[in-house]
Amino acid sequence: MNPPIAKKIPKDVTVHDDRRVDDYYWLRERTDPDVVAYLRAENEYADTMLAPTANLQKHLYEEMVARLNETDASVPVRRDEYFYYARTEKGRQYEIFCRKRAVDAGEADAPEEIILDENALAAGHAYFAVGAHEMSPDHRLLAYTVDTSGSESFELFVMDLATRAIVDGPIAALSYDVEWANDSQTLFYTILDEQMRPHAVRRHRLGQSIEGDLELYRETDPAFFVGVEVTRSREYLFIVMESNTTTEMRVARLDDAVTETGPATFAMLQPRRPEVEYHVAHSGESFFILTNEDAFNFRVFEVPARNPARAHWREIIAHRPNVKLDAVEAFERHLVVIERENGLKRIRVIDLLTRESREVAMDEPVYTVWLDYNPEFHATTLRFSYSSLTTPRSVFDYDMETETRTLRKRYEVLGGYDATNYASERLYANAVDGTRIPISLVYHRDTPRDGSAPVLLYGYGAYGVSVEPHFVSNRVSLLDRGVIFAIAHIRGGGELGRAWYEKGKRFYKRNTFTDFIACAEHLVAKGYTRAGNIVSYGGSAGGMLMGAVANMRPDLWRATVAVVPFVDVLNTMLDHSLPLTVIEFEEWGNPAEKKAYEYIRSYSPYDNISRQDYPAMLVLSGFNDRRVQYWEPAKWVAKLRAWKTDANAILLRTRMGEGHKGASGRYDYLKDVALEYAFILERVGRAR
Repeated sequence: MNPPIAKKIPKDVTVHDDRRVDDYYWLRERTDPDVVAYLRAENEYADTMLAPTANLQKHLYEEMVARLNETDASVPVRRDEYFYYARTEKGRQYEIFCRKRAVDAGEADAPEEIILDENALAAGHAYFAVGAHEMSPDHRLLAYTVDTSGSESFELFVMDLATRAIVDGPIAALSYDVEWANDSQTLFYTILDEQMRPHAVRRHRLGQSIEGDLELYRETDPAFFVGVEVTRSREYLFIVMESNTTTEMRVARLDDAVTETGPATFAMLQPRRPEVEYHVAHSGESFFILTNEDAFNFRVFEVPARNPARAHWREIIAHRPNVKLDAVEAFERHLVVIERENGLKRIRVIDLLTRESREVAMDEPVYTVWLDYNPEFHATTLRFSYSSLTTPRSVFDYDMETETRTLRKRYEVLGGYDATNYASERLYANAVDGTRIPISLVYHRDTPRDGSAPVLLYGYGAYGVSVEPHFVSNRVSLLDRGVIFAIAHIRGGGELGRAWYEKGKRFYKRNTFTDFIACAEHLVAKGYTRAGNIVSYGGSAGGMLMGAVANMRPDLWRATVAVVPFVDVLNTMLDHSLPLTVIEFEEWGNPAEKKAYEYIRSYSPYDNISRQDYPAMLVLSGFNDRRVQYWEPAKWVAKLRAWKTDANAILLRTRMGEGHKGASGRYDYLKDVALEYAFILERVGRAR
């Protein structure tokens, strides 16, 4: 079967803005029936080409499901007189949110109350996701938002938990943020504009018309998105304006924000300054401000909450060149700091009375850790999760007074998983400029390290996002078939601090690609694999990475998996009508400027396709994706096929009812993973 032929656009087509018209511009028309028909034909072609792997897909899916504890529950979290948790049931796609009233005998002896059954709400929808689910302070009402298209545009509903009746909503076109006031009758939410940008904060009183909702703030700069936050102490409300590199926050007492009539209630903490970010936590009489002002890796200030002017800021954690401060969380008696050194995260707890600081000890040399939901301001117990490439997620409670920790749950991996059968390592590759690039890898101990094993090399390298070395049970299906899994911690990410990010963005973006290539070459040089036996894998901005390295070093890759890939960089960054273009000038540059145009043009995957051999590719996209528009991978695939000189298959599958995040149900997600793994294993000769 031959792939569909993408027609080329007539040369006399013009567009009256800054966009560049290219051969496949016509694919941008989402409502054009010819576009839909073309994408469906691509899906049929991909399904036909993947049909020989159908049995393998089935076996992989069954393996991955067999490792799940399908009927399971999270560790309950106490909030006032209730314990809240989520659970799953065998055969059902989605979570069920529940609670039990706290009793003297413990939460397990109280009757369960189902708060929200996602499975019931998802009935009849191909895609379903809950964005926010916020309990009112009096525990009587649940505010929740839903997305049934994958576009990340949500509708807000409010349910009376006693009657199960919807007492307010829907309010449409919401972003992710929803917060309750202390009166349990007032909500604050963020609204999307026509270009899908969260641009305004509104206040809604239950039972009143949404047309009368008061707009507390509207952002006019398209380079900034707006959010709303309530402090853990429930004393303050923040309106947060953020670009990728700059922050501005406005603050009001939460109770005042309910009674006042307009934006004047909110005082500005610090006006926006280019390249200055800050985040605020509250405890007692103080705000604790995490900022990169004159501190590349961030530092922390304390300031009186009643008078937070810059002149009153007092530094309590100084900048350290080798330690990046990622987050600060405030409780009544403790300050919790998440910091990162040598690529590893750690938790530090500061006693706010004595100001003594201590680090929470971890068990393995390579791991990751993250804070779980900790809603109680007065709590002295901190809940966090721990994982490594071989250790499944483990949930701990850490007593911040006694410095002891208790394992509350280790997520079970069924099917006979034994961590001792697997090994993980941390290697370092030398980049073209001599920088040492970390590589985390994991493999079955029976896998030979003589160059014969295939490697799946994953990379992202953008926005300062750190790719954490955590456990994924699905991955065992690859490891047990002799595939080595590796993460390239390349520049553009945040693993080694802010400088690591800065050296992989804008006019340093090519470092991201050459770092990834250096990691692949290092794995070859050290005998883990050979050139041409590596599968490259990345999604979104990591899909840009996939396209760039396929253009630069196609000989290294046996195959490529590119998920919702951002590959038409130059055209996208010239189109201000798209949701993320303007806010991402800080990440990629503004191609309206000649220097940025030429630099982006030098690496943009779509613009650098050449007449050469390319690896086999599986390209996945979502028709309702508003972050990476579906036409980017569609155009890329069409142009690759027109230019490449080999016979390797390039397959495009567009999920017509989904968006950037792929399948929403957990079983549907595993079917997608099984398809990807079957493609990979068939290409590297491990299809068994």
